[in-house]
Amino acid sequence: MKRSEQDELKYTEDMIYANFSNYSAWHNRSVLLSALFDKKAEGFLLKEKVLPEEYEFIHQAIFTDPDDQSGWFYHLWLLDQTVTTDSPLLASSWPVHGSDVLLVGDRCYNGSAFSPFSALHSDSGSFPIVLYFNQPVGGVNSSTVTVECGFNKNEDLLWKPLSASNSQTARVWVAHLKVPSSDLHSTVEVSVGHTKGIISTRGFEYGHPSMFSFKVHVQPMERDSSQVSVAESISLREENFKVYGKQSEESIIDSFDQLIIKNGHETTASNWRFEALAKEIECFRELLSLVDCKIGKLTLARLLKAYDAMSYPFANKLVHSEEVLELYSDLMKLDPTHYQFYKDERSIVLLQKVTSSKGSLLQHCFQYKDSVSSAICGPICLRLNNLSLSRMGAFEKLLWVQMLDLSHNELQSIEGLEAMQLLSCLSLRNNKLRSLTALEPLRKLKSLRILDISYNQIGDHSIDTTRYVCSSPLSHSVGSELNRDETVTSDVALINNWEAFYIFKDFNLNQLDIVGNTIADEKFKSVLVKIMPKLKQLDGKLLD
Repeated sequence: MKRSEQDELKYTEDMIYANFSNYSAWHNRSVLLSALFDKKAEGFLLKEKVLPEEYEFIHQAIFTDPDDQSGWFYHLWLLDQTVTTDSPLLASSWPVHGSDVLLVGDRCYNGSAFSPFSALHSDSGSFPIVLYFNQPVGGVNSSTVTVECGFNKNEDLLWKPLSASNSQTARVWVAHLKVPSSDLHSTVEVSVGHTKGIISTRGFEYGHPSMFSFKVHVQPMERDSSQVSVAESISLREENFKVYGKQSEESIIDSFDQLIIKNGHETTASNWRFEALAKEIECFRELLSLVDCKIGKLTLARLLKAYDAMSYPFANKLVHSEEVLELYSDLMKLDPTHYQFYKDERSIVLLQKVTSSKGSLLQHCFQYKDSVSSAICGPICLRLNNLSLSRMGAFEKLLWVQMLDLSHNELQSIEGLEAMQLLSCLSLRNNKLRSLTALEPLRKLKSLRILDISYNQIGDHSIDTTRYVCSSPLSHSVGSELNRDETVTSDVALINNWEAFYIFKDFNLNQLDIVGNTIADEKFKSVLVKIMPKLKQLDGKLLD
């Protein structure tokens, strides 16, 4: 009809006033406004002017008929426009700025000056540099991210996206930096985005160049032959942990502040966002005081989460986490049809609360206590067991974790765990993992040596639906890169065990526990031993 977007926008307004339930008009309005924002058209240059007016407009629909869904969907779009920054930002990294990384060739080290957050074992003499962005980005390479140090050429570094879909865009990118044993002390500087090329999936350039630096200390191999490697036998059971002593507590607390990246440029630019969210929170609290509305509770929970996310890390705590947890608990009772969705959202909020302050994090940090404890390189074991978690989150604050206990939860998926590149020891004991392909994120964890997936539901369900999460059910999204002509490897018939082969073939595990799963019979265990020839211990038994 050759009408301008402004005229079309006015037309949607007329249609909405005629019928608040006109979902097509609300949807078209969001599309038109998005286009006007992108073009920075006259009168639509600043969201801070347009969005508050749109909130007032949507309130008329929501308050007139709280049970109609059309207005709620538009409000969700407005919330996304309010909280999402156009330009991607670096949310966290490992190593963190100002840290001292101790790279040890064995499992013990002398001296206590190094934080357990940053001491790690490396047989290869290399360690990962991890960049965690607040939204998926592409274009991370040696041109857009420079790494300066005396022993390595920047162009030698290969940056890889860590994505479940194997796409070339991801929130998390990793490169491995190799340190020669002759260079015992070095300073590394990482510059991100000083050259253009990092672009978000929404088409926005990384607009806030940043830099962080850290020191690397290499300790040569000094292990006594009588010492037992920590990788040979670890049991993440209750009796094998002890709380940290006072001196260790201080080390953890001193290190906590380093884990947080404070993007100072956000504060002044986001004042209108805080004001808009605060006004919406007040508005929906008033609505819920008048009517018990499920979608109103969900929207209030989203608003409170968004407000806390924008406030943190400047406030160093999540002010509304308890209220949000209570809202999701109420929704699980009020709306059992969507129970799992609310439970997943509640799990993420709970993890954000656990990792938001020194005190709450310290309650979940333990020291491994065992006969080989003298040979352990002092890593913290983060114990997030028995929390009824059904979904993982807050990964940007967990990049430092080397030992993780997620036992006795309700996890069906571990998507996102691939971001934790330092992870060497993981317990998923007593969860609800339904298939081997649910373990796919672990394939990207090159440091993983010890894995406990005992007492899950692997093998209970004959059809693994994650095979078909793709455009066509005729092609597998999981294992699609396998060589189709490859039918037998190490006497293992892939036609019967393709999932096991695909998941475990690249693992470098020393220890695996799989007992308590339907699939874990003696025949399957023999298959695992053939797939992983480096495996030393299976279900607590040493292998020949």
